[in-house]
Amino acid sequence: MLKIKAPIIMNRIVFLLGISLIINACVREKKSNDRVPTHSDSIVVQARKRVYHDDGRRTYSDWSYFQTRTIHQLAGFNAPKKPVKQNKYGGRRDMKSESTGFFHVRKIDGRWWGVDPEGCLFLHVAVNSINKGRSERNKNAFAEKFGSSEKWINETNRILHRNGFNGAGSWSDTKSIISSGRQSATPLAYTLNINFMSGYGRERGGTFAVPGHTGYPNNAIFVFDEKFKQYCDKAAGQLVQYKNDPNLFGYFSDNELPFKLRTLDGYLTLENHSDPGYIAAKTWLYDQEIKEGEISDEIRSEFLAYVADRYFKIVSEAIRKYDPNHMFLGPRLYSSEKNNEKFMKAAGKYVDVLACNYYGRWTPVPEEINNWAAWSGKPFIITEWYVKGEDSGLPNQSGAGWIVKTQRDRGLFYQNYTLALLESGNCVGWHWFKYQDNDPTLKGAELSNIDANKGIVNNYYETYKPCLELMGEINHQIYDLVDYFDRQHN
Repeated sequence: MLKIKAPIIMNRIVFLLGISLIINACVREKKSNDRVPTHSDSIVVQARKRVYHDDGRRTYSDWSYFQTRTIHQLAGFNAPKKPVKQNKYGGRRDMKSESTGFFHVRKIDGRWWGVDPEGCLFLHVAVNSINKGRSERNKNAFAEKFGSSEKWINETNRILHRNGFNGAGSWSDTKSIISSGRQSATPLAYTLNINFMSGYGRERGGTFAVPGHTGYPNNAIFVFDEKFKQYCDKAAGQLVQYKNDPNLFGYFSDNELPFKLRTLDGYLTLENHSDPGYIAAKTWLYDQEIKEGEISDEIRSEFLAYVADRYFKIVSEAIRKYDPNHMFLGPRLYSSEKNNEKFMKAAGKYVDVLACNYYGRWTPVPEEINNWAAWSGKPFIITEWYVKGEDSGLPNQSGAGWIVKTQRDRGLFYQNYTLALLESGNCVGWHWFKYQDNDPTLKGAELSNIDANKGIVNNYYETYKPCLELMGEINHQIYDLVDYFDRQHN
């Protein structure tokens, strides 16, 4: 009779129990989420998505699995031993177009490109809010680590370029960046926010703070005020100081204006019937021979395009009057207006590049981003997006970005997202939001920037290495990846 030793039996029992627990866990997860990985070579990341409720509440979804593409999953792509050589701006030396001495865009062989001041084809890979932190903790860490603005910006420039970034997005310390750029062998291509509408609104009165941007009565911007034109001309007059700077990538006219489908309803329900916006909406309906009871979504879209045309015309003319050399990037679109054909056609008449803040998508949707370019006739740039890591120790309740488990997951998300942008052929860059984490100890912080892990550095100016390594891996190969995708589609 064969004798079986007790330890062997126990080991088998433990093994079988372990398998059973794993199977049961997968079954439970499968019931709540059908996107559980089924292939051993799949890369998946667990994430929670921001959920917006009709009553104004903002919560997060349960954890879900998301298929995540990285460089190493691209069939037939082998990382080159020597990536495409770049010039001081970050443009590719091996492909050139007309040199104007300033950044501009061109469509070449079906793909949109930025073109740098030397004529090299270029993608603007930037970070938003490259600024010194304002909390006491930030200030103490800054003093200990850097001691001066000059040392900080030079070290920050090195960190960014070491990880493949070549630019500065919105709300950055342009004074330090400009000063450093004059001396640096690798200047950062920076952008400027003019804030025409919000600046005018502060003078006029009636605006208020909402998370992420400025609020307007009934979401009705003051574009029909005659004084708005005067304000824009005065504000744009300050741009002459930047007119000849080759390191300036372009201008944003505003941030996240409420270009909503129901804009017409907003103007028509203004309490002050002598308001220029109310009068303009009533006049437009009269001229179109439309009664208020006949308003449909098609008519709402037409009025939204009418508002957009007026806004983009006024601000673009003001910019180009004082600086004809640099690009107009729009007002950083953030909502459903991006998916409204009539609106995008109106915007496309005036912008050089469409700046789009693009949240809520784990992977950019090809149909959406291709429509932006098809409707507007212009390329786009993603000017705000991010994901927050649970391992940062921050609450992560403010802001619009996803939540993931780790800093490595943040880097995986970055690769997945940017690969889709490179593949599209219509994207001329992206701006990660942002340089430094929110500090919950800061008093008076903007409502969407209170307590979240958005940065590539923490509140002590320490880099998130696992995240940055994956960011840098793709940033350093953007031109090789463009060539790869173009070969795949030709």
